Amino acid sequence: MGKTAVLSMLTGFALILSYVEAAIPLMPQIPGVKLGLANLATVLCLYLYGRREAFLVNMARVLLVSVLFGNLYTAGYSLAGALFSFTAMVTAKRARCFSTVGVSVCGGVFHNIGQLLVAAAVTTTLQVFYYLPWLLLSGGITGILIGILAGEVLVHVRISQGKGSGGIRG
Repeated sequence: MGKTAVLSMLTGFALILSYVEAAIPLMPQIPGVKLGLANLATVLCLYLYGRREAFLVNMARVLLVSVLFGNLYTAGYSLAGALFSFTAMVTAKRARCFSTVGVSVCGGVFHNIGQLLVAAAVTTTLQVFYYLPWLLLSGGITGILIGILAGEVLVHVRISQGKGSGGIRG
């Protein structure tokens, strides 16, 4: 299967996961707490193809989700979270001392930080940072789960490609 087809499928996968996630209210009393399911597509793309392709898939997802299910405010929050998350994941992966779990945790935590910075700018108050401990905890936990899942998928993809498990450190 060609690279363009796989990247399109990863984008579609991320879009579907975003839709599914929107239907699952995780903790409605704490705004911003989500599973981060769509990040699975970004992590997989980052390890399978690299940062440029992962950036394109990530930005396409943000744009499509914003147009289909959101508004200007959700677009701003999503874009900030996606950019912070992506930058953290690329940096962690490049450091070569993190597994897919560590890279994903960085993404989950920094996604929440990016969104809190936008919330502070929109509301012109720093009180939104009272949510920081809860968002760091949820970003860490969901990052672990997404990272484990990504690692398992990558093992199976590499085995099916005849490349073995290869340690998944990238």
